[in-house]
Amino acid sequence: MQIKEFELIGKRLFSEGLVGGNFGNMSLKTAEGFWITKSGSYLDEPGELKFVSNEGVFESGASSEWRVHHQSYNSTGKGAIVHAHPGYSVAASFYYDEIIPEDSEGKMLCPLIPVVTGEPGTDLLARNVSEALRMSPVVIAKGHGTFSMGKDLKEAYLLTSIVEHSCKIIYLMGGFGGLSL
Repeated sequence: MQIKEFELIGKRLFSEGLVGGNFGNMSLKTAEGFWITKSGSYLDEPGELKFVSNEGVFESGASSEWRVHHQSYNSTGKGAIVHAHPGYSVAASFYYDEIIPEDSEGKMLCPLIPVVTGEPGTDLLARNVSEALRMSPVVIAKGHGTFSMGKDLKEAYLLTSIVEHSCKIIYLMGGFGGLSL
C-alpha cells in the first residue's frame, strides 16, 4: 500500500480547497482489486485504507462510494480515482449537462466534462459515473462532486484541479445562469 501517496494527494486537495472536512475519497487499483479511503476519513490523514476485491467484496468501513470506484475500474483501464467536492464544479453541475472548458488546460486535458445524476453511494451513481468515465477522464456528479481517473493518484488529482479551474473560469466569464463576480 502507498499510504504516503494518499496523504500527499489529500494534502494537495485540501490546500486547493477541492475538499473540506471529511468529504471525498481516493482509491488505487491493484491486480486483485483496489485500496480505498475509509468512510469519514480526512483525505490528508487517511489512516487505514480498506480493500475492495475485483468481485466487489469490500471491507467494513470502506467509503460509501466504493461502488463507483468498483464499476469505474471495471469499465476503464485506469489505475486511480480521486473523488472531491470542489465548489465551482459542484455549482456548475446545477446549470449544465456537460461542461466544455474555455481555458487552454481544460480544452487540452478534458475537453468535455459530463455531468451525471445519481444519489451518493447508489448503484445508479456508480453506473452513470462509470459510463461517463469511458468517454472522459473526469465527470461531475450533479450537486455532489467530481470523479477523476488517472494512471495514478497524481494524475487523477491534476484532472480534479483542472476541472475546478475550468469551472471557475466559466463562472468568471459570466456563466452559471449569467451570474458573475
